[in-house]
Amino acid sequence: MASKRLTVKGKTVRTAKVGAAPQDSFFEDVRSILQGARQTSYAAANFIMEEAYWRVGRRITEEEQGGKARADYGAYLVRELARRLGEEFGRGLSVANLWNFRQFFQTFPTEEKLYALRRELTWSHYRLLMRVEHPQARRYYIDEAAGQGWSTRALERNIASLAYERLLTRPATKAAPRTAAPHSNPTLPAEFIKDPYVLEFLGLPEPHSGSESTLEAAIVSRLQQFLMELGKGFSFVGRQFRVSTETSHFYVDLVFYNYLLKCFVLIDLKTKKLSHQDIGQMDMYVRLFDELKRGSDDNPTLGIILCADKDDTVVRYSVLSESEQIFASKYRLVLPSEDEFRKELERRHVLDVLTQTVCDE
Repeated sequence: MASKRLTVKGKTVRTAKVGAAPQDSFFEDVRSILQGARQTSYAAANFIMEEAYWRVGRRITEEEQGGKARADYGAYLVRELARRLGEEFGRGLSVANLWNFRQFFQTFPTEEKLYALRRELTWSHYRLLMRVEHPQARRYYIDEAAGQGWSTRALERNIASLAYERLLTRPATKAAPRTAAPHSNPTLPAEFIKDPYVLEFLGLPEPHSGSESTLEAAIVSRLQQFLMELGKGFSFVGRQFRVSTETSHFYVDLVFYNYLLKCFVLIDLKTKKLSHQDIGQMDMYVRLFDELKRGSDDNPTLGIILCADKDDTVVRYSVLSESEQIFASKYRLVLPSEDEFRKELERRHVLDVLTQTVCDE
């Protein structure tokens, strides 16, 4: 519908759209009020039920502890409670659900912890979070899921891919040592970098025998999942992004902008093991971007070399060891097992200790 223009005292002004009912804006205002109230009431009702589940879990735990004389008293108690509640409330309060309520209380055993939970999350979110054993990891997932609006599927995928543990293995700097826990609101470049990145959603076999352009095309075709894997604040700028000097053209595989760090992030894809040439190439890309594309309000450009494999010796004796702008991370095309990550964390911790000892000497 076209807008109608009127001339008032020599000035042209735009009126409401022709054919639009004069009550349209009024309707939208009322609609937004009711929609907001519905969302708020849903979140409040959701939290009220979560609080009720927690209190039921506390009563089960208290009653169970009072019947220690019988080894199987807890199982009997929950079965009997489910039977009697089922007669009044239906099948929603099954044995499995009552065990979940018990675990909910035991995972967050004080009311202070209960009220520190996020109202944005559903009971389905908390059932996943209760499986996370490490309290710091659990806190990280709670904050990230609430802050970034993760669905239960997204939360489950991040837990399964050990997102918290991967941030623990991020490149070490003086300001952000590897042993420091990931912060839910990172402000340092190193705190945004994962190692490795898990790209199982691309559906490519590991090891990947195809070309770098094939890997790039797969990432672009699943850009939403890739942005989620990158983490907070990333927006896509372009692929094969051209940077030109007076005599040459250079093409960066993928370019992003991070609005939290306020800087461009360049990604160079390598389907082989990291080499000194790869590092030198990224160093040049970052310098060119800072010189030719970086705005006056932008922070220094970051570069991530995403490679199939890397040698710690190459990393240690290259500009990567000192640079706060260039990083190298491996990518995985399958979900790794938790045991694999534990071993990787231990291996990197040993290497850090040895490196620090050599430097101190």
